[in-house]
Amino acid sequence: MLEVRGLDVAYGAIKAVRGVDLTATSGQITALIGANGAGKSSLMRAVSGITPPARGAILLDGEDITRMPAHERARRGLAHAMEGRRIFHQHTVEENLVTAWHFRRPDGSFKDALDQVYDRFSILRERRRAKAGTLSGGQQQTLILSMATLHSPRFLLLDEPSLGLAPVIVSQIFDFIRDYARADRVVLLSEQLATLALRVADQGYVLKHGEVVTRGSRAELSSRGIADSLSSAYLGTASRS
Repeated sequence: MLEVRGLDVAYGAIKAVRGVDLTATSGQITALIGANGAGKSSLMRAVSGITPPARGAILLDGEDITRMPAHERARRGLAHAMEGRRIFHQHTVEENLVTAWHFRRPDGSFKDALDQVYDRFSILRERRRAKAGTLSGGQQQTLILSMATLHSPRFLLLDEPSLGLAPVIVSQIFDFIRDYARADRVVLLSEQLATLALRVADQGYVLKHGEVVTRGSRAELSSRGIADSLSSAYLGTASRS
């Protein structure tokens, strides 16, 4: 279980996250829903240890990890796939996977883990010797997802995994995320488009200006029209930009 209690995240005088309480349980997908700037990424960065919180606590299975360095959190089974296609573009697909394998203390067989990646995403096997920067956006996202899950972490944070991708690739990625969570793992998923998030999430938290404004199960949030209202707001913002 992942627990966040009274979490504040600030960048100087700007408070990006304000008093957030959140619980994400094993075997389920928990969605963070909200427009750009709602605080979703800042919350995830605090959970993974990239950004220190100003106040509050973060617990993994009851252990307080609030002041624990990011690499120690990774060794406890927490992985964070950040927004923005963060891969080594000049390295091959397989070299990226090797790097991800050695980021944590190696445990088990790299060959077995690699075979699982290639069985799951056959395009990565086909392009394993290609430079990662030459992959399409969807192929890069499957590589990022594979790098994050290579060690089968129990806690997986995914920040905007569908951003800019074609629907067929989004469907493939979300199928993987759904199956991954079912294996008694915690998945925290951040999405701007609530319709996409609620397609796979078991429960969701809606953030606005760094605060949780509503929460509930997928059915509860859908019945309140959360997806429609947030999608309308997103499209309105996009049309003005």
